[in-house]
Amino acid sequence: MKIVIASDHAGVDLRQEMADEARSLGHEVVDLGPAPGESLDYPVNGAKVGRLVAGGEYDLGLLVCGTGVGISLAANKIRGARAVVCSEPYTARLARQHNNANILAVGARVVGSGLARQIVADFLAAEFEGGRHARRVAMIENPDH
Repeated sequence: MKIVIASDHAGVDLRQEMADEARSLGHEVVDLGPAPGESLDYPVNGAKVGRLVAGGEYDLGLLVCGTGVGISLAANKIRGARAVVCSEPYTARLARQHNNANILAVGARVVGSGLARQIVADFLAAEFEGGRHARRVAMIENPDH
């Protein structure tokens, strides 16, 4: 899979760990930064990853900020982006299987590197189950149903 990853300045170190995990699983990963020591506001990369994934340029996205919340909110402003904040693997897996989440956000001040790697592994290994879940995802995509 083609995966895009980005963070704000708080998530640089964890972002690099998550990118390494995705690569170790055989995925192509493009890292949008920022570089260590560079300051970047989370809405910038959240929206950028949201656009790239929703636009089909990448299969999935990975995001990191202090809590994962702000950067996921920015991504979710983009129509077609379905970003989810996860602090453990079970939710990451079910977000893909039941909600067809296409972007994973993790908090660098919440989750350590070992746990983040497992969250990424479970998120990337899971597949959308469709069926009864497809109707619900369609409702998310078209909230005026």
